[in-house]
Amino acid sequence: MYDDRVTLVDHPLVQHKLSILRDKDTSCKQFRELVREIALFEGYEAMRDLPLEPIDIETPIAPMTAYQIAGKKLVVVPILRAGLGLVDGILELMPAGRVGHLGMYRDEETHQPVAYFDKMPYDVSQRMVVVVDPMLATGGSAAAAIEYLRGRGVEGTIKLVVLVSAPEGIERVLASDPDVHIYTAAIDDGLNENAYIVPGLGDAGDRIFGTK
Repeated sequence: MYDDRVTLVDHPLVQHKLSILRDKDTSCKQFRELVREIALFEGYEAMRDLPLEPIDIETPIAPMTAYQIAGKKLVVVPILRAGLGLVDGILELMPAGRVGHLGMYRDEETHQPVAYFDKMPYDVSQRMVVVVDPMLATGGSAAAAIEYLRGRGVEGTIKLVVLVSAPEGIERVLASDPDVHIYTAAIDDGLNENAYIVPGLGDAGDRIFGTK
């Protein structure tokens, strides 16, 4: 259906956790924990192509050449506010990673993204960037975030890690930038008249922070 720039993370554990996440009766505490756990699984896939460099070490038995991640570590960029829920899962895999913040909200009438805050590491352009947001609905916020990062000098592949996607959002993001890779745990049916993903999981921000 899509090109190789979309990875569906369909591991059985991810699908099991996602089913609980979708349930309207799942508590705020459990929802938040599941978002972090699924982000860890997806982050594992997103970091599969990190570059390595050799390093000489000694085991308790003998010297050897081992490998470590080369270059500067990644920067995780959550799209505020809901994207914050995925940050800890990514950082659990890469504790030395930096975090940049990008605030965007969706205008309720136009459904278009509006930027209101940004704070990035000074060397964001020299790092691999992983943008995180639970939902990829219309794709407007994600596309705008990627465009913003390009404006900050970010080159190479930008990884976009989301939990649930709509086909409309995937198509928009892929069309907006030739060097973006999407990682998602589900591709749902589409959007309703209010631009919410169907069947989706509701408003992820409200469910993460208990503001519904």
